Amino acid sequence: MRRSNLPAELNRFVGRAAEQDELARLLEEFRLVTVVGVGGVGKTRLALRVAAGLQKRYADGVRLAELAALRDPELVAHALVEALGLTDHTLRGPREVLTEHLAQLRLLLVVDGFEHLVEECAELLRELLRGCPGLTVLAVGRRPLRVDGEAVLTLAPMDEDDAVALLTERAAETAGRLGEPGPVRELCRRLDGIPLALELAAGRLPLLSVEQVLQRLDDRFRLLGGGRRGALPRHQTLRTAIGWSHELCTPQERLLWARLSVFAGPFDLEAVEYVCAGPELPADRVLDVLGELLAQSLVAREESAAGPRYRMLDTVAAYGAQWLAALGDTERMRRRHRDWYMGLATWCELEWFSPRQAAVAAVTDTALPNLRAALELCLESPEETALAQHLAGTLWFYWAGCGRLSEGRHWLDRALGAADSAPVAEHEDARLKALWVLGYVAILQGDPTAAVAALHECGERARATGNAVAEAYATHRMGCLALLSDDMPRAEELIGRALDSYRELGELNSNVLMGQVELALARAFQGDLEGAVAECAQVREVCEDRGERWTRAYALYVLAYAALTEGDHGAARELLAECITINHTFHDLVGLVLAIELLALVTAAEGDAAEAAVLQGAAMRVWDSVGLPLFGSGYFKGPRALCEQRTGEELGGEGYENAYREGQALSLDAMVERALAGSRDPAMRAGAGGPSAPRPFRTSRSARTPVPDTRKPAGSPTGKGGEAAG
Repeated sequence: MRRSNLPAELNRFVGRAAEQDELARLLEEFRLVTVVGVGGVGKTRLALRVAAGLQKRYADGVRLAELAALRDPELVAHALVEALGLTDHTLRGPREVLTEHLAQLRLLLVVDGFEHLVEECAELLRELLRGCPGLTVLAVGRRPLRVDGEAVLTLAPMDEDDAVALLTERAAETAGRLGEPGPVRELCRRLDGIPLALELAAGRLPLLSVEQVLQRLDDRFRLLGGGRRGALPRHQTLRTAIGWSHELCTPQERLLWARLSVFAGPFDLEAVEYVCAGPELPADRVLDVLGELLAQSLVAREESAAGPRYRMLDTVAAYGAQWLAALGDTERMRRRHRDWYMGLATWCELEWFSPRQAAVAAVTDTALPNLRAALELCLESPEETALAQHLAGTLWFYWAGCGRLSEGRHWLDRALGAADSAPVAEHEDARLKALWVLGYVAILQGDPTAAVAALHECGERARATGNAVAEAYATHRMGCLALLSDDMPRAEELIGRALDSYRELGELNSNVLMGQVELALARAFQGDLEGAVAECAQVREVCEDRGERWTRAYALYVLAYAALTEGDHGAARELLAECITINHTFHDLVGLVLAIELLALVTAAEGDAAEAAVLQGAAMRVWDSVGLPLFGSGYFKGPRALCEQRTGEELGGEGYENAYREGQALSLDAMVERALAGSRDPAMRAGAGGPSAPRPFRTSRSARTPVPDTRKPAGSPTGKGGEAAG
């Protein structure tokens, strides 16, 4: 995990020296500090500035969780899991995951934009603060959380000197004209020193003089204040400043402003052109109009892993939403927004099976707030339940391939549990896809009961309606469940049958290739290593041809097994290094931890028992986030048992336990870095090989007898290594 996910400042921070010092002091004294104030007063900017400056105070860094775009209260804990960069494949709830992860850390968590979810947020933070003594929370919102031990910093508008400095700075950035100091100070006073209002005014100074801005503001203030200067409360001052800025916009700028309010979180130009264009705002004008809103500080541009994105401040978006409602166009625009993101999800699913796989993951990550909004809209009406099922099913690659199982399960359960007012036959395909995806997710979460129920329903309904594709997927995933349950003959039979169906149907994608890898594993576990290698060599070839990396990593895992068995440690290590790199890129903990387990055995075979034990300890920590270690499978446990035995005999009980504990202390990123660095002593890697190489796959004879649960491997009298294995 990176020490910080705080965004870079897009322009220079101005003023607020006393407030920065006070907030830093409160964070030293209290474990929960909430910054409150009216909209636009600069709460978030101050909090992020102070948090960035305090990173060295927190050994495990600073993390930001943004909640403003959330609407579903059940996703608050998921958002914090996301902010912390955690991946958890288990059935544990996100609250439990958070508490366990944070319990041993010294970390500052910044929670921004919670006011519309205050009850859920307050309850969760209270629980985390009680269970995690090293956690400090900096919350930012328009009201306090009212949690015991909370210190509240009410952020006032800027004093006059700071306000003048901010207006001067922003005007210089836009080449605006300031004129006489007196009118400048008067403008800052009229805007009550509210930073957002000052930013909006600065955005107008390239076209208007300060005196002209003052005149227009005075006219509006007198209207709203009944003719009395200075009678407006500060929240009205900001609203008036936003309204004045709105009046100065052209009709097309006002229209785009209103329509942009349907976006949740960041959005790109293509989305704006589809969602917001129309007869009154042609698509070829959208870029220019968006540029004008950007120049006026109504929209902000930011960089993301998926490229440049735009975002509208919550206060500005709320004003636009009111205008959109006044136009009677809210529902139509929400549907257009939903349609765009359903199309984006469909494109991403197709492009997942291409060289753009990593880019697809980044695009989906960035689009997640808007995908959530699309799912929410689909679930609001029984007539659109099938659309929710379709969208939740289409995102299978994200749930399963990018470490989002828990959230995927949330949406799949909601979509499949929602009432559908339409005839069943009309929406059957969407339901069938959601069912097999739910079965897949449940298998990876270690929930066989839910998996069997979903896959059985999918198979039965698919056969009844003649949907051969859905039936093949249900059969495939039942075979995957058999594979993890140590029923290798049944796994081979079911997966083989599904692959035959895929070929007949012309189905080829990452799921199909993963089926070939799973078939290879079933064969290898039954002693047919040659057949397994042939299957995975074919998968590797298709992956190279199509640019597919996610499934390729699993094929490399099986090929590394074969190389190790043949005594080619260098080839095994090289294959596993690529496997680990890919899985870490996609946050796929299942593939990652399996590769680390096998790399530990490679390292032991190379003669570095201590490093092998370190890797085993590191792997066991990852299993805590994956589920039952090695799926509770005797077959998958084979490499760990062999490695424990070999390293335990060489190191002895105390030596093994010390190295094992060193591995357990490694973070996920540190584990990956260490694994990729290889053995620290290159001379050790030239050691064991040939006849003495371990055989991690069982022969057909031994396949009938599960590997014993090595609770106390040889040379490990404390049993620590055995506990890790089970």
